[in-house]
Amino acid sequence: MEEGKLIYNDFCISCHMADGEGAGAIFPPLANSDYLKNKQIESIKAVKYGMSGEILVNGKTYNSVMSPMGLSDQEVADVMNYINNSWGNDYGEFYAKSDISKIKP
Repeated sequence: MEEGKLIYNDFCISCHMADGEGAGAIFPPLANSDYLKNKQIESIKAVKYGMSGEILVNGKTYNSVMSPMGLSDQEVADVMNYINNSWGNDYGEFYAKSDISKIKP
């Protein structure tokens, strides 16, 4: 989890904030996020490949761009494990590099 926290602090914190609450109407929260909880594969794809377009998170529509971060599959696994188990999130998902490498755009 410590590796995931370091990756989060380097790549994610500027948009999703230290507390995972997101940046107002621009970037969605990761803390207590129904999107993250229910759409793990889509969330992994967003980290791995980037995403754009509307998504609905906790009843609120967000429409911004998330660029690909250029992370390795191991780094994606580490940051997803951190996010899934931080800020009160207890989504019970723990990923290995091999899990992430199977996910394609």
